[in-house]
Amino acid sequence: MESGATRFGLRIWTVLVVLFLWLPLVLIGIYAFNSSNIQSWPIPGWTLHWFATAWHNPDVRSSLWLSVRVGLITTGIALVLGSMAAFAIHRFRFFGRESVSFLLILPIALPGIITGMALNSFFVFAGLGLSPWTIVIGHATFCVVVVYNNVLARLRRTSTSLLEASMDLGADGWQTFRFVVWPVLATALIAGGLLAFALSFDEVIVTTFTAGAQTTLPIFILDNLRQGQQFPIINAVALAVIVLTVIPVTIAQRLTRDTGVLRSTAATAAAAAESVEVTTV
Repeated sequence: MESGATRFGLRIWTVLVVLFLWLPLVLIGIYAFNSSNIQSWPIPGWTLHWFATAWHNPDVRSSLWLSVRVGLITTGIALVLGSMAAFAIHRFRFFGRESVSFLLILPIALPGIITGMALNSFFVFAGLGLSPWTIVIGHATFCVVVVYNNVLARLRRTSTSLLEASMDLGADGWQTFRFVVWPVLATALIAGGLLAFALSFDEVIVTTFTAGAQTTLPIFILDNLRQGQQFPIINAVALAVIVLTVIPVTIAQRLTRDTGVLRSTAATAAAAAESVEVTTV
């Protein structure tokens, strides 16, 4: 059994770790409401002025819109390619299957600077000018991995007997997908898409090598950090980025909790059987 001193020490250590992770973010949030344009502690007062200033800044709005566009397009690509790759790896047995799975996961493990340099060299070699589409390609290389891992993990947790039972009851491929596969994979796809968007939205290193003259919101923040007079606006923009990143990650975390896959799939298998009966009457 753990002693009282051990439990107390673990609590203290947990608090210190949480403070280490979250205190810098809390400070950014506090300074975003600072009434002074000088970062000093304690702050002299509270204001929403810097949020209004940031919103009316055309550079902030254009970079925000670019980040949102890139994130949405990247997420769409990641959902299609990641789910297709997960289905292929899970359903079929072929030579080099494990090697293909490793190559799919590798991009997210590589340092961003290596991925960025490699993509930049490829674009130059292929004669492709840097544009929002090259940013999308760069982000898709690691966002596909997030969707792939989520979908593959959910497929491995799904009993193949449910699919077989659906087929035995007379359901065709579409009915099996609609009533058995889709309800099981829906939360995995949504969670993977939200995580992919969050990763794309705040990516800096790969974007630096693939953006050219384009400026996403994280690049805008990085460029303006060198100018001291821009700190209040940057804090306001950074707080917005934190919120826009934390929200999808939180939703994804809740969606990927244990949601009773066996119970839900059993119910959907019954729904598939009922659908077959209706269509055959």
